[in-house]
Amino acid sequence: MSNAKPRIKVPKTASKDEVITIKTLISHEMESGQRKDKDGNTIPRKIINRFTCTFNGQEVFSCDLDPAIAANPYFEFSAKVPESGTFTFEWVDDDGSVYSDKAEIEVS
Repeated sequence: MSNAKPRIKVPKTASKDEVITIKTLISHEMESGQRKDKDGNTIPRKIINRFTCTFNGQEVFSCDLDPAIAANPYFEFSAKVPESGTFTFEWVDDDGSVYSDKAEIEVS
């Protein structure tokens, strides 16, 4: 799905070792593969099946998703930031498509 659009919310600044809240959402229809189109043909499964967040290359959060997940999956989680750096977010689709985004944070 070429129109999948990730959105992320990460604070721009934080104190050293502060625990911050990260919010992500990706616009994606998450087709389960169990519905039929108007002609009675099964609509192929197409879901985001993996989400990963890394900070400066180190995994912070990840999960596998199943067909029962809602459209436009939203995740909210916490992370401790020891230093300035980059959060990288990656969503992997059934067809192998990878949607990604990044956010910088400055630690003082």
